[in-house]
Parts: sequence; C-alpha cells; structure tokens
Amino acid sequence: MPEVGATGNAGSGGAMRVLPLMVVSAALAALDEARAQGVPPGASAAPVVLPEVTVTATRVERDPFDLPVSIDSVDQRTIREDNPQVNLSESLGRVPGVAVQNRQNYAQDLQVSSRGFGARASFGVRGVRLIADGIPATMPDGQGQAASFNLSSAQRIEVMRGPFSSLYGNASGGVVQVFTADGPERPTLAASLLGAGNGTSRIGFQAGGQQGPVNGIVDVSRFETDGYRANSWARRDQANAKVKFDLGGSGTLTLVANLLDQPETRDPLGLTAAQAAANPRQAVPVAYQFGTRKSISQAQGGLTWDLPLGGGDALHARLYAGDRQVTQYLATPAVAQAAPTSAGGVVDLDRGFAGLGLRWTRNTTVGSRPFTASVGIDHDRMKENRRGFINDNGVAGALKRDQDDTVTNTDLYAQADWQVLPKLGVLAGMRHSRVRFDSQDRFIRPGNPDDSGGVSFSRSTPAAGLLWKATPLLNVYANVGRGFETPTFAELAYRPGGATGLNFALRPSNSLHREVGVKALTGDNGQLTLAAFQVDVKDEIVVNSASGGRTDFRNASQTRREGLELAWRQRFAGGFETAVAWTALDARFQQPFASGSPATTVPAGSRLPGVAPRLAFAELVWRHAASGFHAGVEVRQSGQVFVNDQNSEAAAPYTVANVRGGFQQRGRGWRLTEFVRIDNAGDRRYIGSVIVADTNGRFYEPSPGRTVTVGVTLEVSR
Repeated sequence: MPEVGATGNAGSGGAMRVLPLMVVSAALAALDEARAQGVPPGASAAPVVLPEVTVTATRVERDPFDLPVSIDSVDQRTIREDNPQVNLSESLGRVPGVAVQNRQNYAQDLQVSSRGFGARASFGVRGVRLIADGIPATMPDGQGQAASFNLSSAQRIEVMRGPFSSLYGNASGGVVQVFTADGPERPTLAASLLGAGNGTSRIGFQAGGQQGPVNGIVDVSRFETDGYRANSWARRDQANAKVKFDLGGSGTLTLVANLLDQPETRDPLGLTAAQAAANPRQAVPVAYQFGTRKSISQAQGGLTWDLPLGGGDALHARLYAGDRQVTQYLATPAVAQAAPTSAGGVVDLDRGFAGLGLRWTRNTTVGSRPFTASVGIDHDRMKENRRGFINDNGVAGALKRDQDDTVTNTDLYAQADWQVLPKLGVLAGMRHSRVRFDSQDRFIRPGNPDDSGGVSFSRSTPAAGLLWKATPLLNVYANVGRGFETPTFAELAYRPGGATGLNFALRPSNSLHREVGVKALTGDNGQLTLAAFQVDVKDEIVVNSASGGRTDFRNASQTRREGLELAWRQRFAGGFETAVAWTALDARFQQPFASGSPATTVPAGSRLPGVAPRLAFAELVWRHAASGFHAGVEVRQSGQVFVNDQNSEAAAPYTVANVRGGFQQRGRGWRLTEFVRIDNAGDRRYIGSVIVADTNGRFYEPSPGRTVTVGVTLEVSR
C-alpha cells in the first residue's frame, strides 16, 4: 500500500566516507581467506571452477573478473529457467545497482534505472542505454524501448554501471545489452506454452541449426494478458531472427531482424494513494472516458561484419535501419485540449531510424605487455512525423499538432586496455558526442505560431580505471569518468508557463563518476563483487510541472548519488547454489531549487524521486541432477520510494517471496521441460512502481497478489 508523509532531509556525506573503508575491509578479509587457504600473495593457486563468462565492456571479449568495471552477465539458463521470458524484470533483479520495475502496464513499457539514472521516466526507458546484438534500441536523444528485446532467444544479458557506460554515448547512466544465441549445431525445433493468472498466456516456436558455413535461429511468440488491473489488456507478437555466415578469410557476416506488433494495449493509468488502498485492481474513470490505450508496430533489421585483418588487427562494421509507429490515446481534459497551444489527447507517431558504425581494433604488446586498442565512429539518425489530435472520448478528432522532428548523433571514440605490470592493468577511453535536434512545425494557427527550431549539444566523456591483482583470488579496482545526458524530444516538447515552442533552454545534465571495488573468487565455485561509488550531477533534468496534458522540464542545480553494491553467487556441494544482490543508494538534491506552477521550493537534502534507497535479491536453488528436478526460492526487497521532488508522498517498502520448481526429461533427440512458479507467495499488497511527479496525484502502480504460472517446452533435434 502507498505511504504518504513527509521525511527528514538529513545530510548524506558521512555515508560515502565510510564506503571506501568497507570496501578495503572486504578486500582484506578476502585476502585473509586466501592466506588461510594456503595461498600466499602472488603465488599460484589451484584453478577455481566457474562457468565460462565473457563480456564486451571493452568491445573485445574479456573475463569481467579482470576489468576495472562494474559489469554483470546474466546467462541463458537464468533468463529462461522457470520464467515467462517476457520482461527484463524477470532476470535483472539479481544485478546490483539496477532496478527494473514491471508497471503491470504494457502501454508504458518497463521502468529501468541504473544507480538512479532513468528513474524519472514516466514511459519507456531513458538514462540507460539499450542495445541488442550491437544494434541500438535507444534513439540518439536517449529514449529507448525494452519491449523489442526477445528473451526466449537470448544467450546472455550484460549490464554495466559506472563511468565506462558513457563510452556508449548519450544518456548512458548504464548499459543493458542483449545478445541472441547462435543456432544449435544440430537442426532443432522447439515449442513452448505458458499459462498464468489474470488471463495470461504465451506460446512460442523456435527453429535453428547449422548448415555448412551458415548458422541461424528464428524465434516467434505471442504473449497475451487481461492484466492484473482493470483496463490493462495487452497482446504482444514478436519475431527475432539471426543468421551468421562464415566467410572464411573474409570474416563473419551476421544478419539480425526483429518485429514487434502490440495493438490496442489498454492503459489503466496510475492510482492515488486512496484509490490504491481501496482497490489496487481498479482503473481510474478517465481511462474509460478517454479510451486510454496504445498501439505499437516496429520492424528493424541490422547487419554486422567482423573482419580479421591479420597481425592482431580487426574491423567491425554495423549498419541498421527500422521503423516504429505508435498511436496513443491520453486522458487529457477536454478544456485543456481546446487551448491553441495544446497538442490534443491523441499522439500519432511515425518514426524512421538508421545508423552505421565502424571500429578498428588492434591486439598487440607494449613494453612486452598485452595491449588492446579500439578506435571507432558511430552515426545514428532518427526522423519522426509527430501529429496530435483531439481525443473526443476515445475517438480521434481534429488535428492539433503536426511537426517533423529529427535528431542525429555523430560520435568518435577510442579505448585502450593495457596490462602495465603483471599485477596492474589499465583501461581508459574517451568519447566525443555531438547530438543535433531539429523540429519543423507544420501546424501554424492563430495563437499557435511557427515553433520550428533546433539546437546542438556536444560533450567529451573520458573514463579511466586501474585494476590490481592482489592475489590470484582477489582483484581491487578504481575508476573515474564523466557522462552526459541530453533532453529527449519528449522533454523538449513544451516550454514552462504555457509558452509555445520547444524548450531549447533545457540543458544536458553532466555527471562525474567515481568508483572503487573488489572482485573475489570464493571457494571452488563462487564469486563476490563489492563496489562503492559516488556520482555528482550538474543540471539534473527534472519535471517542472505537469498539467492539461503538458509536462515540461527544467534543470535542477546539483545532485549526488552515493552507493554500495554487492553481488555474490556460489555453488555448493549437494546440488545447492545461491545468488545474492544488494544495493544501498543515497540519491539527493544538493542545492534547493524552485519547481512547478505555482513554484514551490525543493529543499536541499530531498531524495530523488523514483529511487529506492535499498534493493535486495536473494535466491537459493537445489538441483537433483539424476532426476532433472530443481526447486528454488527467491526473496526481493525494496525500500521506500518517494514520488515527487518535495518528498511529500512515498510508496512503502516491501518484501516479497517467490517459489519455483521444474522437471526435465530427455530421450534420444528430444527434451521436455516443465515448470511451475508462484510469485508473491505471501499474497502481499504492495506498490511495484511509481509515476514520478504526476500532476493528479496518481503516482502509484500496484503489483499483483499471489500469481501461479505453469509452462512446458518441447525440443526436438536430429
């Protein structure tokens, strides 16, 4: 249930001062453990048996244990096992520093934030860079959509936090990359069926295999739900394909394509605290009055070419293009829609996007030590025709907006990874980004003049990190870097005070990131990571006011994020394994500022809305290899989340437990798996996500009670 009330604004400087001490203490403790096991510093140790993991944070596959970067990789089994394979929220809870909230509203997509970046997004994903198979799912202005990710064909998901995220471009408070699996060696067909409460079902088909130099995989699915809340029906049809051609000495050519069709998705809107307490499953009356809903159709294709040049040199090229069409009906009051400057209550968007990139990489030695360098260029372009119409109680009426918007980015970047000494490695990079916004207004009427215009933003974002191999079981690292985040076109759309034209006075936010951490191998089959960080942001972009269908933004003065992240995964004898992720994050405004209409003062020390001060995930699984049976329990916890800059209301903290189990049977050329999971086994009522700064006080999006899901998959190969 939501919790409403004021909070104190105690200072947070002491938290960051103790965090490095905690990291050092953990490092010393791990060092003592290594010595207790008879491993002196610098000596060789018995190999630790862990699953093979590589990541592409440096754009070259590396073991994340040897990188001065906070990065986690979620493997294929974790993504698929006992999960619906519909939303990132299913598997990213085990990654510290990242919050992925399922709004229970497929008209607004997931809410994804990394170290607090992206938490203010009221729809879609912003502040976090999304990439699928090397192709951006985030537009050049920083707005992205996670719905196009295909999880049932994913091999792994990489999640990176910290300053090296900025080397992927604008709005990189974090980076989430999804990689599609290769097709199996033998031709294989698979079919899956899932059913759950609230009229939820998913059916999927997958085919793949290897034929000579060609490897391919195709995955198609349909997901449908009536939704936990009223007026939240959704259907999502997806297709994802990947084909690789081994060209021998000419490298590898990879084609990827995906389709998304999501028609007439209903939007129940948020609830006030009183409404959520009275009936969390309801939709507000205006949702029915204005027929709030959203239709999405997207098609995208890409081509990558990896060419070894010999002598340690290699080229990587990418080219992609796509189209996205969106029609959305909003609950904008009729009086507000009638204003000359109003864009109406129906958004009709036709967006084309494309891009290309080229990267050269060299693997060599400098001073007899391994050295890898990359230099590249990216150019991306999005052009959209945005129209607005009167929402006449669920029917599109007169035209109220017609404009062509274009945003482009041209980025140059360079990275270097050098093992300076046997125990000391250096990773450094720089990216220079230029982002250009242009808008051509085609709707010119009395009281609504020509609002055409444009603006450009340019930034250079360096990052550097050191990693010290204290022992064969323990690495200690530190990094520092800068980042920036431009406004999106949606945030530039309106000027404060009801004035016409785009809000070109809105500035990009600039951030300075600092991080220290340790990575330790524990026992024979485990790994522990601990990171402390501090992020100072100047000109943080925040909601200024939201009324009559217009949401305008402004720059706050300065904010600070201080945090601690811990992750531990371990396999034990007897078939037991565990995974733990814990995040403490203190995110506050450092200086007071005025916001809203009429303006109110947000005092220094107020917490950033939408950011939980703590997140925790813990899982214990037991596997019986002989029978193919497994069972697990997981616990998820979130702290109190404020919903506005003034911190006058908040969603209460919660803890929920989920249980799951599954079976597997095998025969010659076939495999059958079944699972059952119970989410929110204790049937708790809680607010799973919030809508930051909603002008009507409808901040809260309740999560379902106890939900049972069952699924079965059959694979046949020859």
